[in-house]
Amino acid sequence: MLLTVDGATLYYEVRGSGPLLLIAQSGEGDAGRSVDLVDRLVDRYTVVTYDRRGLSRSERAAPERGVRLTQHADDVHRLLAELTDRPALMLGCSMGASIGLHLALRHPEQLATLVAHEPVSPALLPADSRPGHVRELLALQRLHRERGLVATFPEMARVLGIDPVRQEAEPHLTPMPLTPQREANFGFFIEREFTAVVQAELDVDLLTRCEVRIVPAVGRSTRPEVFDRQCALELARIRGVAAEEFPGGHNGNTTHPRAYAARLTEVLDGVPDGR
Repeated sequence: MLLTVDGATLYYEVRGSGPLLLIAQSGEGDAGRSVDLVDRLVDRYTVVTYDRRGLSRSERAAPERGVRLTQHADDVHRLLAELTDRPALMLGCSMGASIGLHLALRHPEQLATLVAHEPVSPALLPADSRPGHVRELLALQRLHRERGLVATFPEMARVLGIDPVRQEAEPHLTPMPLTPQREANFGFFIEREFTAVVQAELDVDLLTRCEVRIVPAVGRSTRPEVFDRQCALELARIRGVAAEEFPGGHNGNTTHPRAYAARLTEVLDGVPDGR
């Protein structure tokens, strides 16, 4: 299905029945990226996935322009307004978690719970550690421009704490080959959305007082020192809550969909980790 928003046309999919759960994907992920996870949620939730503006089937009116996280948040605001008049559930993974935080601050009435899995939000970090991680992201952009996507993958995996060689995964996952469309999505993510991430600011005081139930989440196998895990832990500190642990690492939603779906359901139901 398609929805016209300010400056773009969004493609989205709706499956299942029950409370509305919107999943905002990580990285280059479009509406189909977490199909194995969605398959295990549709018997309990009405699951909405979508292509962010600039990815796959979501076209922008002015492709030469950049994109801002506030635009992404406004897109989700308009998508939720199209689908429901009640507060929704949201799972945001990585980039999707950052979008969810901006939505929670701008339109808190639209969210009942936001599970923010390892947001890529330097604005969450203390002033003394933020510049180093910003430099990492900008260095990835330069590497991509100079040497291309294949050369960028190992360094991007290091920055985000993903080990593609020794990464554990559940069996019988839907194959996700590196198609030309995914390559284009990766290019947009690195060239345009990294800039949006670096430039985005968050009102930490407002985030402290936000009425949305925000659940910071970390991957069980994400290395403790990497950027995205630090963002989640800082979000937990700001909110005065413990970070909930999920199966897998930074992209556990795609590598461990069965266990991830079970843990997500527990968290949405308010069951703490270590129960």
